[in-house]
Amino acid sequence: MEGKAVSSYSPQGFSLNDFIKRLFDILMSLIGVIILSPVFLVISLMIKFDSKGPVFFKQVRVGKGERNFKILKFRTMVTDAEKRGAQITVGRDSRITRVGHFLRKSKLDEIPQLLNVLKGDMSLVGPRPEVPKYTKYYDSNQKRIFEIRPGITDFASIKYRDENEILAQSKNPEETYIEEIMVDKLNLNLQYLSERSLITDIKIIFMTLLKIVK
Repeated sequence: MEGKAVSSYSPQGFSLNDFIKRLFDILMSLIGVIILSPVFLVISLMIKFDSKGPVFFKQVRVGKGERNFKILKFRTMVTDAEKRGAQITVGRDSRITRVGHFLRKSKLDEIPQLLNVLKGDMSLVGPRPEVPKYTKYYDSNQKRIFEIRPGITDFASIKYRDENEILAQSKNPEETYIEEIMVDKLNLNLQYLSERSLITDIKIIFMTLLKIVK
């Protein structure tokens, strides 16, 4: 059930670093929403003119404390995409719309998650939230990532920016994702967990922007 804890995990106490990080998230995401509001409008119109369906896509992900929440994205696929195939996308997935290809490549489909950050479900930087289907494979050490809020970007997002293309080269994309890519992502997430600080977050944000520009 959405919003209900699914484990016996108990979050750590709220520290000064947590307060600074949360304040940074609120200020930066609020500024981002204000500055990017014209972009929101343009992308919304592009999506509506390109294909039938809602502007936004909502999907249940697992967040801090292993609590489920709904992540918000610009819709990049046909409305019944999850009924037509797997929850991972591979290469030039036929379910992706024309505008969707552009939004995914430029990462503009992630912009609405600034609202998730304002709400408190996410942070600007943190482990990318996974769907419940795949978190069941996490071991006890990997579940340590649930000690913190998931993020819009992280070390793994930068390394696997072209994940779709990588999976397209596999004979069994889902197996490759679970046994190889997801494991490596979790290792990078645990690395972030041990190094996290405001400076690290700012570094990752700039690395992400640089990757997108390139």
